[in-house]
Amino acid sequence: MKKRIAEGEHQQQDFKYAINDSKKIARSLAAFANTDGGRLLVGVKDNGRIAGVSSDEEYFMVEAAAKRYCRPPVDFEVKEWHSEGKTVIEIIIPKSENRPHKAPTKEGKYKVYVRVKDQNLLANRVLLKVWMREKRSHGTFVQLQKPEQTLLKWFNDENKFITHSKLSRIAKISRRKAEQILVNLIVLGILDIKVTERGVFYMLKEPPLENTEQDHTRASKI
Repeated sequence: MKKRIAEGEHQQQDFKYAINDSKKIARSLAAFANTDGGRLLVGVKDNGRIAGVSSDEEYFMVEAAAKRYCRPPVDFEVKEWHSEGKTVIEIIIPKSENRPHKAPTKEGKYKVYVRVKDQNLLANRVLLKVWMREKRSHGTFVQLQKPEQTLLKWFNDENKFITHSKLSRIAKISRRKAEQILVNLIVLGILDIKVTERGVFYMLKEPPLENTEQDHTRASKI
């Protein structure tokens, strides 16, 4: 447990000194489930100091967060750790195959969150549509027309990333059309999406290392 705490808060780990708001915890659970999965360590302060939980109330608050305030409900497992005479509850959230999961904002509106480093950020429409498209049984067919060609030329000119609004401007198309193009190319594995505190960015997807090595081997044999 101490080894895990020493890692600090990151993409797949969050500390909670105590739980007194199930709706707030629901945002963390949904964000983990929507991204790469993760764990919530209850009874640990932000600085990594073990405070311990005082009662079973924390577990019931987490259960309410997962089942009542996450839509659809989020699956989780629970482990108890004992250190320095104190109890830490580990809430383990697997990456969900049933995403997106929504959780309430401070105003009570249900939104989709993703985990970015040590923060829970709102997912945008492009990412939500990508997830919806990935659930379809049929594939995606795309014709590389002028807007798509303009986008690929943008990257060929050694630009590292592009935003939704930038694509709309350089291709001289509506934001709705730009959104459709981004969704199609992400689903096809041509583009990647990166959600950050500063905004959402799109870039060419890096080929897997194995494929690169195989391609190089084939080229050497020819």
